Amino acid sequence: QVQLVESGGGLVQAGDSLRLSCAASRRIYSTYRMGWFRQAPGKEREFVARITWSAGSTYLAESVKGRFTISRDNAKNTVFLQMNSLKPEDTGVYYCAAGVVGNSSPWDYWGQGTQVTVSS
Repeated sequence: QVQLVESGGGLVQAGDSLRLSCAASRRIYSTYRMGWFRQAPGKEREFVARITWSAGSTYLAESVKGRFTISRDNAKNTVFLQMNSLKPEDTGVYYCAAGVVGNSSPWDYWGQGTQVTVSS
């Protein structure tokens, strides 16, 4: 089991930046990937970004490319989401997820979420 705890959310204005963190309760093995998802009010949860734990390969949703960056700190078992040039449409609850690469289920563990609100 892995517990994931997100932090760093808040209320900001359009154009501002936020850095989200997701700390895992134990060591993240090299076979894992970590990711960020978000859910806006009345909408389904959507993928934002992911990173492989071993190589650090990243992939971001088109809607956030050029503005968001995902990174990790292997020693601290923590993944980050740097969000720049925030827009009101980035508002939502941001969730951290972890899963084993190659599993039939891509994401096995989820955090509780952290609220991000971007005002115009």
